[in-house]
Amino acid sequence: MDNEYIKKEDVIEEVTQSPKRKKIKKKKEGKSSNIFLQILNGEFLVQDFVINNLTYVFFLFAMFIIVISKGYYGKSLVKEMESTQVELDAKTAEFVETRAKLEEATKREILIKKLEARGLYETTKPAKVIRIKQEVK
Repeated sequence: MDNEYIKKEDVIEEVTQSPKRKKIKKKKEGKSSNIFLQILNGEFLVQDFVINNLTYVFFLFAMFIIVISKGYYGKSLVKEMESTQVELDAKTAEFVETRAKLEEATKREILIKKLEARGLYETTKPAKVIRIKQEVK
């Protein structure tokens, strides 16, 4: 067979007259044409693409679960931090109040009045420092 020029019209005639015609599959109208309905019915789970990639689907499912659990864990940590902060603020306020009461109770005037009942009085003379000179040898 040598290379020869074939006319376009001859090829078209051969194709239209050939007894072998491919059967064209008609798509089902309704169920399989609508992807949303396939998902709702579960028909997409039996398709070859899903079955061949089942491990990847399980991996994605596991990742979704991890992301959701991480979100819940984060929310619980934030809630715990807020409650701890409220407790810390209460303890700080209690400390400041107690320190103020202590300072009020240990004021000089109040201590003098309390110690007078025991017979102790405040000195009116200032304290003197006694220094001893050592002899140089």
